[in-house]
Amino acid sequence: MKLHYYPETDSLYIELKSTPGSETREIAAGLNVDLDDAGNVVGLDIDGASSRLDLTTLETIALPITATKAA
Repeated sequence: MKLHYYPETDSLYIELKSTPGSETREIAAGLNVDLDDAGNVVGLDIDGASSRLDLTTLETIALPITATKAA
């Protein structure tokens, strides 16, 4: 899973799988879901992220992580 923040558009993309999306659906105002060819969710795009979310903190709880990478 990867989090991508784009300050120029104030959007946060949560990449759940590296599979390319083939369809995007708006599921709520400013919230889009990307689906692969089989209809599986591969990512979420949140518009106006800084006004909807606290982007200053990232917390994980009980994830089975063996390694972390910072870009």
